[in-house]
Amino acid sequence: MIAADLDSLPPLREVIRAAGLSARRHLGQNFLLDLNLLDRIARLVPLRPGDTVYEVGPGPGGLTRALLKAGARVVAVERDPRAIAALSGLAAAAGPRLELIEGDALALDAAALAGPGAHIAANLPYHIGTALLMGWLAAEPWPPWWRSATLMFQREVAERIVATPGTPAYGRLSVLAQFRTRVRIRLRLPPQAFTPAPQVESAVVQLLPVAPAAPVPFAALAEATRLAFGRRRKTLRNALGRAAGALAVAGIDPARRAETLTVAEFARLAQALATG
Repeated sequence: MIAADLDSLPPLREVIRAAGLSARRHLGQNFLLDLNLLDRIARLVPLRPGDTVYEVGPGPGGLTRALLKAGARVVAVERDPRAIAALSGLAAAAGPRLELIEGDALALDAAALAGPGAHIAANLPYHIGTALLMGWLAAEPWPPWWRSATLMFQREVAERIVATPGTPAYGRLSVLAQFRTRVRIRLRLPPQAFTPAPQVESAVVQLLPVAPAAPVPFAALAEATRLAFGRRRKTLRNALGRAAGALAVAGIDPARRAETLTVAEFARLAQALATG
């Protein structure tokens, strides 16, 4: 019955028009309306029957519909009251399988809202996507409350998340993401896939939590990467300044630069900094 109700909903463009839901730049809104693409993204989420998906920024509800049709229960957080109104028809069709929360995702306790074992899936607003990801990666204890994160970013951010040592995109976000998760780009989308079309390409990144290879506190790794990449053009000796003595403890050549260190080497450096 639910699936039939969802299929009877008006097209997304009609929902947008009826609600006056024009995309607003300051909210990072770019709507994905292609139902085939939305279904592809929903199928990337490793759902089991009855699983909950935590979604940020549902907008007119395209991905929300696809997730519901895939069998998920969805907890959707939306800051724009116009979108909350636009989602009323979807909420009525989905019943208790959709919980809409009006608020700022950066200020909410996602773990409490979604519950343990939930997935995260979102076409993230570009201006807050990295901040949200950093918060989810910093969750304690680890493994975290979420079982997977399937997230849309602008292509440059996606490439930084999955970048390997020695490449231009490799940096702090690469190390922190790859220390705690297995990451890969699952889908690339051109600007024309969105309304309005952004000036950048987009990509869907999937992150699956793993147990870190070293028992290093995330806060220590965050500090080590902040110091090392804060002056990435300099050698590690110069970038770390007074903390450079930790390099010898970690067995790392102080003449190297941050972008050459592997995630495992950063873990050793973080441990040396934390205990020194």
